[in-house]
Amino acid sequence: MSQAEIGIIGGSGLYSMPGLSDVHEVKIDTPFGDPSDPYVLGNLEGRKVAFLARHGKGHRILPSELNFRANIFGFKLLGVERILSLSAVGSLKEEHKPTEFVIPDQFVDRTTKRIATFFGDGIVGHVAFGDPVCGEVASVLHTACRKAKVVGKKGGTYICMEGPQFSTKAESNLYRSWGMDVIGMTNLQEAKLAREAEICYATVAMVTDYDCWHPEHDSVTVEQIVKVLNQNSSNACNVVREAVAALPKSRACKCGSALQFAILTDKTKIPAATKEKLKPILGKYFS
Repeated sequence: MSQAEIGIIGGSGLYSMPGLSDVHEVKIDTPFGDPSDPYVLGNLEGRKVAFLARHGKGHRILPSELNFRANIFGFKLLGVERILSLSAVGSLKEEHKPTEFVIPDQFVDRTTKRIATFFGDGIVGHVAFGDPVCGEVASVLHTACRKAKVVGKKGGTYICMEGPQFSTKAESNLYRSWGMDVIGMTNLQEAKLAREAEICYATVAMVTDYDCWHPEHDSVTVEQIVKVLNQNSSNACNVVREAVAALPKSRACKCGSALQFAILTDKTKIPAATKEKLKPILGKYFS
């Protein structure tokens, strides 16, 4: 029986989910190691949800150290079908102002050190990723922003950098010349793995400041950033509540069948241990 239907990933500044009832923590063991933290399960707006602090409580884990596979696999084991991901980002366009939200529909990868697939160990799969977020969930989040009286812009490209250092001005201006909208360090791998796990995924990119390209960037203080983070976190909680309440009970998208034609390996050649490890994801295709 599913323990949760909707997953929530909290990014920088968002380490808990106010408004949960019947709260309890669950520690999940996965074949890929430990997730960032125990999952916090509870009811929100009449729906069963699971919250995970991406960087762990107290913000202990670097973006490059995140065990993305364990985090997403843990949601799958809990029965989650949709993930709402919240992430602090820098703005690469004047039009995306601090405290505003962007709901990107595209990603560009500038990372170098990360594993972003469940496949390998004797099994090869290639999922379609031309549209990397679930359009159904993104639309619900966009409407939720309006209901929560938060500026939320639907569409745009999130460029995912390795970090933990921020960009140089040369890099920042390069990304702007490419037409990128926001920059962060975490969401692309989550989106890839969620697609492989047949979980719907969409991001709320919460703008904290302008990246270093902006002429006023150097005058921004840590105090100001923290203030924006706190405001964004409060707004994000309101948006999540509206979105959770509005998500349809059943999925009309294709995310739930993303693996239907993705496996290239002859089923008789897949090692038994790999089949067992990936059973929560691939079991229905091996039966």
